[in-house]
Amino acid sequence: MRAILIKKFGGPEVLEVAEVAVPEPGAGQVRIKVEAAALNPVDLLSASGYFVKLNRLAQLDAYGVGWDVAGVVDAVGEGVTGYAAGDRVIGLSDQLDRVPDVQAEYAVLPATDLAPFPAGKTAAEAASLPLNSLTADQAIDLLELAEGSTLLVTGAAGGVGGYAVELGKARGLRVIATAGAADEELVRGFGAAEFIPRGASLTTFGQVDGVIDAAKVGEAALAAVRDGGGFVSVDGSKPASDRDVRLLAVLVTADGARLTELSELVAKGELSVRVAEVLPFEQVTEAYTKLAAGGYRGRIVLAP
Repeated sequence: MRAILIKKFGGPEVLEVAEVAVPEPGAGQVRIKVEAAALNPVDLLSASGYFVKLNRLAQLDAYGVGWDVAGVVDAVGEGVTGYAAGDRVIGLSDQLDRVPDVQAEYAVLPATDLAPFPAGKTAAEAASLPLNSLTADQAIDLLELAEGSTLLVTGAAGGVGGYAVELGKARGLRVIATAGAADEELVRGFGAAEFIPRGASLTTFGQVDGVIDAAKVGEAALAAVRDGGGFVSVDGSKPASDRDVRLLAVLVTADGARLTELSELVAKGELSVRVAEVLPFEQVTEAYTKLAAGGYRGRIVLAP
């Protein structure tokens, strides 16, 4: 089968399509015939060798790539009872040492990391859901905000930020969102009660109970948190502070049960899926070059 691999580190040009053996599902695993796999900025970090340099990965001849997948169950391993061949599913691959990973014609994941395909959506739309929605959802969990609390979301027009606005509102939070001025209508459509254009003071509406810093604003976003509040980063970094603010970082993990609930919200029209462009595997360099350039409102998706 064809799979996208990283055999040397660098920019978008190092992602290549290679021929590899079709993986076999082990106990508790499901093999998926991939219909779509979304690209995310973290994939560029993998391509750069970032995770190897952090000593989070062993030195290998090649690395798989990808987090988000949508497709059809092709085979199941021993002990799998929740899925059968022919089921359409989505999933999150949260292990960086899978070779190949989900940007391939076939992918193997634990059954517990999968969820049913959101009804009424295309494969590309379905593939755009897992990583960003679970990251936003788990970030909100970390803040432990009571209903009626105020949440500030930076980067609210992006993948994680947009879901943080929608899910925050769904949990009964008053969401203040910040993004580029041109994105105000989009972000208010997600459910933001208040909007702050990028560059304006993040305390325009006073201090907040919690922040999800999806845009990596750092200290300016931290300053908007009241004493006793919480600050969550999505990239693992934490600004320094001597105030009484909980400094947190979300490290997303696969959660099939919660992803099933999020998929159901999408099917009901209560959670958005956004796709900017779908490209074939053969245009992997072009796809990653566009990802690196940024500015997209929606995911770039690869289709085998």
